[in-house]
Amino acid sequence: MFPSTSCSFNFFDFPDGDVVLVATGSESRESPTQFRVHRCILSLGSPFFRDMFSLPQNPATVEKVPHIPVTEPGSVLDTLLRFIYPTPNPPVTSLEELRDVLGAAIKYEFEGVTATLRELLLSPHFLRSSPVSVYAIACRYDMDDIAKVASGYTLGVDLMAGPLSEDLKWITAYHYHQLLVLHKRRADAAISFLAEAPQDNLKCMQCNGSTFHAAVPPKWWVAFETSAREELSARPTTDRIFSLEFLYKAAAKGGCPRCPGSVLESWKFLVSLKEAIDDLNSTI
Repeated sequence: MFPSTSCSFNFFDFPDGDVVLVATGSESRESPTQFRVHRCILSLGSPFFRDMFSLPQNPATVEKVPHIPVTEPGSVLDTLLRFIYPTPNPPVTSLEELRDVLGAAIKYEFEGVTATLRELLLSPHFLRSSPVSVYAIACRYDMDDIAKVASGYTLGVDLMAGPLSEDLKWITAYHYHQLLVLHKRRADAAISFLAEAPQDNLKCMQCNGSTFHAAVPPKWWVAFETSAREELSARPTTDRIFSLEFLYKAAAKGGCPRCPGSVLESWKFLVSLKEAIDDLNSTI
């Protein structure tokens, strides 16, 4: 009979289990949690345990059911074992839990579990909600392909003003510098597109109504360019600056009643500008 899928842990207490894993890294002051499991299952999934169990033992000192201490908390070991045993995979709802279980899977060489957790790390939910943490976790465990994907999602985060991710403590200065360089180079390139964008066809019936003002850009564009420069310096992505809300604020800021209409008439120009910025390199 397989262990329960209850939210509490330590249901791995098989009567025929021939090894006990003792989770000593408990989250509380309670006594270590014991998991009575099967050597054969651990050996099938992990070269680490397979090699351990193949080592010769002194018959005089060997326990009938050996106890092996591990440094992970009981909750982490419980989740790891649920991935290893032939039961439905447990839900992993937080990035913190995924990080800890992934670390244990890599440590004990459970390649199948590691592959499953890699896919979870790449899930849209985590990439969108915590891209910096996903990037840091991927760098920590030398998952360069995932780090590259996550770096693109970090473009929507202000690295300097955003909340500090605890996962950054475990990566090198080199990896963090890569992220900073990506943001800086893309921001500079995007801002240069704004400055060099052809403005000849940007006209407003009121802003450019007189011959004297015919050659100057509409007020909405001046307001848009100023705000977009600031936004791109913090988050070098087009997600915000081409939103209706952002464009409306630019049109309203100039105080010209005809500028909103000019924004709508300039839609082809704006689409072209957005595509040019989107085509910039977006990953490390």
